[in-house]
Amino acid sequence: MIPEDNRFESDPAEALPEDPGLPRGWEVGTVDGDDPAQVERLTELLRAHERAGRGWASGSEDDVLVEVHGLEMRENIVVRDDAGVIRAWGSVHDRAVGRMLYVHIVDRALADTIAGECSDVLFEWAHAQARQVGAERGLAVQQIDTGAFQDDERQHAWLAAAEFAKVRTWWQMSRSVIAEEVELVPDPDAWARDGVQFRLVRREAGGMPDEVDLRAVHDVLEGAFTDHFNSAEETFHEFLHRLREDPGHRWDHWWLAEVDGEAAGALVGTVSESTKGPDGSYVSYLGVLETARGRGVAKGLLNTIIADAAARGRDRVGLEVDADSPTGADGLYVAMGWGTKYTTESWHKDVLV
Repeated sequence: MIPEDNRFESDPAEALPEDPGLPRGWEVGTVDGDDPAQVERLTELLRAHERAGRGWASGSEDDVLVEVHGLEMRENIVVRDDAGVIRAWGSVHDRAVGRMLYVHIVDRALADTIAGECSDVLFEWAHAQARQVGAERGLAVQQIDTGAFQDDERQHAWLAAAEFAKVRTWWQMSRSVIAEEVELVPDPDAWARDGVQFRLVRREAGGMPDEVDLRAVHDVLEGAFTDHFNSAEETFHEFLHRLREDPGHRWDHWWLAEVDGEAAGALVGTVSESTKGPDGSYVSYLGVLETARGRGVAKGLLNTIIADAAARGRDRVGLEVDADSPTGADGLYVAMGWGTKYTTESWHKDVLV
């Protein structure tokens, strides 16, 4: 269940030593997500981090707001210089039992020594938060899960020095969409082929989705990913709470695939908004139960979101795939026209609670 208060330590002073090792006049503090100036500054740091690590930026204020407003399951810290300017930002997310996600961003304009000192403070704080959330969940060990771009050497060096280990590689893939692909399926809202029914999650009269269908999506994804890397059990309420925080969340981008009237596959899509051209669609989750694999369920769901994107005038569909996926999903994606746009990595550390 979602707690009334988050499980983290909200006071940075309680999570850090009295002298955190910063230059004179520099301070650690919290974030006010209702302050437009702070949100704008964090967005600047995020975009600079992306440009340095990947070559281009896509982060937005909406992405920042997810981190600084999701206070039931998240906590944030910033480092300010002696002029009060935010120079580093850390965010933790109580993602599921035993799994804490961690954002670690340091101003790319800082000199190496000061940047390293800021980085050390963020790691110290993250370790303390891991111990705190692990204790609140009654665990002996709490995993910290963070990410890095494949070519971000500064981030790699800091992670390795903090005793994180690179554990996985992810291909961030994209596929162009053309208007004619609206014909890939008879109707993205509902269609059938070879005994498999594909349809949108049902909506109630007020526009909210049917709870039975939402639970079916959750159950399929939980069952489909049990043999995948770092699978962590996530409750139904945690699952919905997290996905609804996504800036691109739309209820009319959730599909189910049914075999003999039973849910066998699910796709959760989102919108990738653009300020420079058409929006895109994104496959946040695609799962097929093992008992239904080999029946064209995954391909049918992918064709559905492509056709839906074409019908909406979008020009692309993106997704992420584990480079070492046990299902060989990357082969299907490549065969259907997806190509790798850039590569990211997962870095983990287990902290004793």
